[in-house]
Amino acid sequence: MKTDTQSLLERLFALKANGTTVRTEILAGVTTFLTMAYIIFVNPAILAQAGMDFGAVFVATCLAAAIGSLIMGLYANYPVALAPGMGLNAYFAFTVVPQFGGDWRLALGCVFVSGLAFLALSISPLREKLVNAIPRSLKFGIGAGIGFFLALIGLQNAGIVADHPATLVTLGDLGAHGALLAMAGFVVLVALYYRRVPGAIMLTILGVTAAAVLLGLQPLQGVVDAPPSLAPTFFEMNIRGAFEMGFVTIVFVFLLVDLLDTTGTLVSVGQRAGMVDAEGKLPRLRKAMVADSAATAIGAALGTSTTTSYIESTAGIASGGRTGLMAATAGLLFLAALVLAPLAGTVPAYATAPALVFIACLMARGLADLSWDDLTEAVPAVVTAIAIPLTYSIASGIGLGIIAYAGIKIAAGRWRDLNWAVGIIAVAFAVKLALQ
Repeated sequence: MKTDTQSLLERLFALKANGTTVRTEILAGVTTFLTMAYIIFVNPAILAQAGMDFGAVFVATCLAAAIGSLIMGLYANYPVALAPGMGLNAYFAFTVVPQFGGDWRLALGCVFVSGLAFLALSISPLREKLVNAIPRSLKFGIGAGIGFFLALIGLQNAGIVADHPATLVTLGDLGAHGALLAMAGFVVLVALYYRRVPGAIMLTILGVTAAAVLLGLQPLQGVVDAPPSLAPTFFEMNIRGAFEMGFVTIVFVFLLVDLLDTTGTLVSVGQRAGMVDAEGKLPRLRKAMVADSAATAIGAALGTSTTTSYIESTAGIASGGRTGLMAATAGLLFLAALVLAPLAGTVPAYATAPALVFIACLMARGLADLSWDDLTEAVPAVVTAIAIPLTYSIASGIGLGIIAYAGIKIAAGRWRDLNWAVGIIAVAFAVKLALQ
């Protein structure tokens, strides 16, 4: 039986050809799961603030991560796990849903349509052209801006940052229990991550939650139980509304950010896994893109924001993972996590704040790669990074950044640097911002 199983896994994942073993791949899958399992606590907490049912989103998060990771592993044979993406869930909850008057069903419809559009792009040559059309500097600015957006949300959840009628924001009550636990958790998280402790983010979330329970600040709702009902969000997306002209920009932003994020993650993971060929290309890239886009559409049908490839998969790569068996293992562990709903419901908002701020710090690293000697490239990227959190909108931040990029290039006499895609997007965003 053991030999038959190994033979089946060898046929599915070509383990020997990739210089790996079943044991190595499974351990890498466990490592990957531990580094990204925080999403089962964070995502429901964020989407619940958009009016969605916490328990249903928890189940949708686990299922979307499981199905997406299994598709990536079994279909594309890539060592990449998937789950609802950070940043895109914040955009969904704090920008799109409020813009739609609290209609999260319409927002899910936009995610679903963006997934279908991504799928169409993935099987066509337009995918590479669109990715290459976005200036490299703006890609760095978008990534950093989304990170700063997450940091602002995390600081708000912890009560470290509060609103102010005169200055818009101000320092919160640092003496509050939630703020103190969040700050302590952040320090511990950075130290654990620096020491390369597996699952540092999840351990910090659980540690802060345990401290809150022991101090009597948060009631323990349990640890394991039967999964909640998925019915409140299952197939509740409003697809027809997403096709209306007024929502095209929302769909485009979901598509653009997911496309850029997925492309960057796959390239990064592929390079670390030694999958890049002599020409710098990744094998089976189209299959990986199809798996990611299909996961987005499936996730929306289940009831969660955009599902995407996770850069945390590099933790599994570092542990020796080289094939889709690693991703499939992580997917099965997300299925097993369905019984942790009571524990997820126990986690207070300030317990996830350290994770949000820390992820923001990691995402800000892209600004270091900007060409600071060329201000026509660096300045629009910084404008994008600043505008996303300060407008509380990824779409508005990207729009202002692209408009700044086009305007500065033209004014500096370097209009030849612009391509057709940037020009069209800049004009479209300018019209939208002027009319809103």
